[in-house]
Amino acid sequence: MAEWLNSTFFNFDRQFFLIMNGWQKGLGSFLTPFFKFVSFFGEGGIFLICLSLFLMLFKNCRKAGMSMLLAIGVGALFTNVILKNAVARIRPFYESEEYFSFWVQAGKSTVSEFSFPSGHTTVMTTSMTALFLSNNKKKSWCVYIFVLLTAFARTYLIVHYLTDVIAGLIVGLVSGVIGTLLGKLIYLKIDTIKHKKGAQVFIEFDLIEKLKKKNNE
Repeated sequence: MAEWLNSTFFNFDRQFFLIMNGWQKGLGSFLTPFFKFVSFFGEGGIFLICLSLFLMLFKNCRKAGMSMLLAIGVGALFTNVILKNAVARIRPFYESEEYFSFWVQAGKSTVSEFSFPSGHTTVMTTSMTALFLSNNKKKSWCVYIFVLLTAFARTYLIVHYLTDVIAGLIVGLVSGVIGTLLGKLIYLKIDTIKHKKGAQVFIEFDLIEKLKKKNNE
């Protein structure tokens, strides 16, 4: 599979890398710290997992936080457990001396071995899709700005082929939808047992209300 991807999309991926390298040469290292900073938020999904758990502390955004957490789990299953190991595509800078020089120019970001699909792009797309679907669509579309920045950063740093990033976007969208549907199913189940104490605590608990109540005592 990896060999087929490399040969079939060679020109497509290379042309985009040439554009990225042109930016690197033209702007020096100006953009490198910024794109490394952007990549940090998708590193292992840790920040996004913490964000989803934080959202679950508040009644008004608990469903969004739960959907986001479930979506991250689904995305990790598809990406890290299934696709990365099944495809086993080596990072671009290991495959080509030309790409290695581009990678050095871009700051030599350290990454794990396999490249397809982009884990950073997947987890960011997954998380932001769950947030988008769980909130006001007229406003929440802005979250996809973070997706685009992450996708761009991974190719700029030469740690992913453009095809890795596109695959990450697709897997992330699918996982985000699945996570949101699972969140809705769980809430429907909770609604059937809302008379029980545990379900009531889950539905009604709100950190802000808890802190206000404590301050008023």
